[in-house]
Amino acid sequence: MSKRHFLEFETPVAELETKIEELRYVQSESAVDISEEIDRLSKKSLQLTKDIYSSLSPWQVTLIARHPQRPYTLDYVSEIFTDFQELHGDRHFADDQSIVGGLARFNGQACMVIGHQKGRDTKERAARNFGMSRPEGYRKALRLMKLAEKFGMPVFTFVDTPGAYPGIGAEERGQSEAIGRNIYEMAQLEVPIITTIIGEGGSGGALAISVADQTLMLQYAIYSVISPEGCASILWKTSARASDAAEALGITAHRLKALQLVDKIVNEPVGGAHRDIKQMSAYLKRALNDALRQVSDLKPKELLQRRYERLQSYGRFNDTTEH
Repeated sequence: MSKRHFLEFETPVAELETKIEELRYVQSESAVDISEEIDRLSKKSLQLTKDIYSSLSPWQVTLIARHPQRPYTLDYVSEIFTDFQELHGDRHFADDQSIVGGLARFNGQACMVIGHQKGRDTKERAARNFGMSRPEGYRKALRLMKLAEKFGMPVFTFVDTPGAYPGIGAEERGQSEAIGRNIYEMAQLEVPIITTIIGEGGSGGALAISVADQTLMLQYAIYSVISPEGCASILWKTSARASDAAEALGITAHRLKALQLVDKIVNEPVGGAHRDIKQMSAYLKRALNDALRQVSDLKPKELLQRRYERLQSYGRFNDTTEH
């Protein structure tokens, strides 16, 4: 793993970790035993991290969701699934690398895995367009979902995108139609769909692969109709007020769970998923297994009825006005 990247609000932890690294170097280079001091500082660092993460603002959660070392779809695929065979292209225009997908096995059961993929380095980020998909990405995802339906395989989708790509080429090739078509088709897909918001769930770009029977969300992921910066730019004509927008949008997992827009929050290791990818994958695998078990025995008709009722329940409210 490359050097750990700390966010601005984690500065006290970063300073402690730097000190611990220095002491470890001293211990390895000399005969002095300072392991007790290292242990004491390590415990202090862990407690400090817990304290900071126990009272995060929605904007700080947004920064964690975008953390450059946060696990992406392919990281989870390699840890949770076996026999993954990536499939490419939408059979219309091109292969959009910002969405990856293919056949795999989940606990030995054949399935289809689809998800957004951001890049790690500059070259890969450019190739994957920072996880912002074009129409061909959504059409590829739909092709794979229809293939899964043909063979009766459950579909697992992983959402991590700032939003659909708003470029001229994407608009020319029917960006909104591709997203709308996916939502329409997913609502009628006759196999179980399990969606997990693993990082950013941005607008229609996220919705295009997240119409599901079970929606999971990682503890420090976000899910919203627009990015905080985009919202701030519209409301206050400046993206500098993104933190205010994040507060107002209700983008965090616990807020969305309270609104019944997500079914389950998957806890992350102390300090976020990027601190321990293997542990995070173990938590997620267990949650995916539970989610699949809840819907795997339903007949297609029951599955579709349940999915329809679930979609219709979004935004439900009680009118308390006295007439």
